[in-house]
Amino acid sequence: MRAPAVAFIAVVLLAAPGAMAAAQTDEIQVYDGALAAVHEFTLTLHTNYVISGDAQPAFPGAVVANHSLNGVPEFAYGVTDWFEAGLYLPVWSVDARSGLGYDGFKLRALFASPHADDRAFAYGVNLEFSVNAPRWDSTKYTSEIRGILAWHLGSMDVIVNPIFDTSYDGIGNLEFVPCARVDYNAGKLWSFALEQYSDFGPIKDFYPLNEQSQQLFAVVDRHWKRWDGEFGVGAGLTSASDPWTVKLILSTSLSGK
Repeated sequence: MRAPAVAFIAVVLLAAPGAMAAAQTDEIQVYDGALAAVHEFTLTLHTNYVISGDAQPAFPGAVVANHSLNGVPEFAYGVTDWFEAGLYLPVWSVDARSGLGYDGFKLRALFASPHADDRAFAYGVNLEFSVNAPRWDSTKYTSEIRGILAWHLGSMDVIVNPIFDTSYDGIGNLEFVPCARVDYNAGKLWSFALEQYSDFGPIKDFYPLNEQSQQLFAVVDRHWKRWDGEFGVGAGLTSASDPWTVKLILSTSLSGK
C-alpha cells in the first residue's frame, strides 16, 4: 500500500492549482533519501546569505534578496524506516529594508527507500506544505513536490531531485525547479560536491534562458561524531540568478543516536 498511497498524495497535490518562485529561499539542499532512524528526532539548521543578489523586491513588501540572511530550524522524526515527518519553524530572514522578520513555517512528509545510504540505488518523494508570511511570498499557501533519485557508486554519489512548486493556481503553472548533486566521498569524514539549482519557470511556458535562475554550488561536507556540516558557495550562471550565495547546514540527532 505504500507506493499507491504516496502516488495518491502526489496526484492530489499536482491536480491542485500551481507555482511561484520566491526571490530567495530558506533551504538550499539536495535530498538523497536518507531518513532519521525509527523514533529518532533530528535537528537541522539551514542558513544562507546572498552576498550579491537582486536589490529590488520580487513583489511589493517582499524581502530583498541582496545581502539577505535567510534560514530555518528543521525538526524531523523517523516514523517508520520509509517515512520521516518534518517541521520547519520558524522560517526567518534579515534584509536591509525591513530587518529581521518571521516568514512562515513548513510541514514535510518524506517517503524513501529504507536505509537509502546502504543501497546502490534509492528513490523517494518529499511533500511540503508552506504557510507564508506576506513578506516572504505573495501567496499564503504553497507546496513542493520533490522526487528523489540517488545512485551510490562506490566513493561517488549522483543525486537528482526533480521538483515542482505550486501556489495552487493551475497545473500549467507548476514551477519546475530541479536540483542535482555529484559528490566524492573522501573517506568517512569528508565529501566534496558540485550542486546545480535551477528554476525553469512554469511548465506551460518555460522562461527564456536569460530569465531562468541557474546556480552552481561548490560544496564541502564534514562529519563529526554528533554533528554533520555542509558549507557551499554558489555562483549564478544567468543574468536572472543571484551572482553569489553562501550556505551552511548543520544537523544532529536530538535522540542521542
